[in-house]
Amino acid sequence: MGGAAYGVPSLAVHDPAHRDVVVGLTVASDQALVDRAVRAAAKAGSGWAARAADERADALRGAAAVAAADFEATAQLLTAEQGKVLWESRLDVAAAPYLLHVAAGLAGQAAEEGVVRDERGTFLRRRRPIGVVAVIVPWNYPIVLALNAVAPALAAGNTVVVKPPELAPLALGQVLSALAGALPPGVLNVCPGTGPDTGEALVAHPLVRKVMFTGGVASGRQVMRMASDHVAGVALELGGNDPALVLEDASIDDRLLRQLRQAIFTCSGQICYAVKRIYVHRARHDELVEGLCDVVDEIAVGDGRDPRSTIGPLIDERSLRRVRTLVDQAERAGAAVRVLGHRVDPEGWHDGHFMRPRVVSALPHDSPLVAAEQFGPAIPVVAFDSEAQAVAMANDSEYGLAASVWSDDVDGAFAVARKVEAGTVFINVHRVGASDHTTPFGGVKQSGIGRGNGWASIEELTELQMLIHRADAEHLPGPPAISGRH
Repeated sequence: MGGAAYGVPSLAVHDPAHRDVVVGLTVASDQALVDRAVRAAAKAGSGWAARAADERADALRGAAAVAAADFEATAQLLTAEQGKVLWESRLDVAAAPYLLHVAAGLAGQAAEEGVVRDERGTFLRRRRPIGVVAVIVPWNYPIVLALNAVAPALAAGNTVVVKPPELAPLALGQVLSALAGALPPGVLNVCPGTGPDTGEALVAHPLVRKVMFTGGVASGRQVMRMASDHVAGVALELGGNDPALVLEDASIDDRLLRQLRQAIFTCSGQICYAVKRIYVHRARHDELVEGLCDVVDEIAVGDGRDPRSTIGPLIDERSLRRVRTLVDQAERAGAAVRVLGHRVDPEGWHDGHFMRPRVVSALPHDSPLVAAEQFGPAIPVVAFDSEAQAVAMANDSEYGLAASVWSDDVDGAFAVARKVEAGTVFINVHRVGASDHTTPFGGVKQSGIGRGNGWASIEELTELQMLIHRADAEHLPGPPAISGRH
């Protein structure tokens, strides 16, 4: 996307690895541009919804081909604006064609109708499109999170307006622009900009019938309030403070330790369902801490485009300060803080929002580092004495997005997992990809409302409609029919 358009100002997008470098500019959409996009989507809605399901599926498959046309260049751009290492950006970009093909395969199923005929009459159950869907996504995995809503919304017959994240809008904007060009005019629209200006104008628009929002809890509450003014539906995937429970019988071996490392530090810890606190049986605490420190010490922190880097910078200075503050508070309170990993480029270290990983132990469960969603490369480890205590501490949170239980006894781990208050509880795994398009995903408590992935997304993005013909109308309860003239 270019700079100013229609008299609207631009936003500069900075490189987190080189904070003074501007990667590009994007439009800061105002209320007029948002209104124009939403009205275009509403105008295109009837025609798109009227298409046969197989026609919409074919259109999505055709769009998938253009989504991957500039794969490597898009991945490079995403790393430049977001900071994560290239393999993560490639995974993010590859999601666009994949999710479009998944959604195309569900279009026919979404159009199926269920009919019951009996002595009462005919009862037809069907799903119908909602209308204009607003999609608002964060900066950590913008393409995955956007297409996880956009693709099923389009497959189900809705039209869509997307607000990319203001900190990393460029790669997603390019993908969406390519997709929009491969679809009928108005079916897919993009409105870059800030949350207070663009996002709020989009959520508050009376023609928006559903808001698919991924982001922080405070912003999610604001989305709910604004959408309620015109009774629009909301699906919210919000924050997470995801616990990993390492039980006494778990084999603390190289596999477990490296799985935990990936679960914690992928995207520098900036993933909503990354492991953000570890509870380990006291008898195994020291073993786990020492083993985890050994594998975390292998991490190389640097520019995500440098092949030597295994994690990149944090997204901005505010995020960096937040994580450092939480760790410093814990250390001042007596916690043991291990600073690990190494700097890929010591000379350029202060040019970006870099932070070496921390493993923090000997801190209480109510420490701010444990209770908060730190969203960065620092992991607290807390000892427990019983499984009941571990579950109680895991559940002692306003969040409930995901969790994991680690044990050599899989049946026992499932028994513990059933007691954990989270939308998803993994067993002996906890990482990107462990919940795929076949698995409904979403949070409980203040981690969100609704479910996504695959068919769950179709259910979220359609409305049930019943068509009823009663053959026995004269036998229904009520006063007798009145006949004749009076």
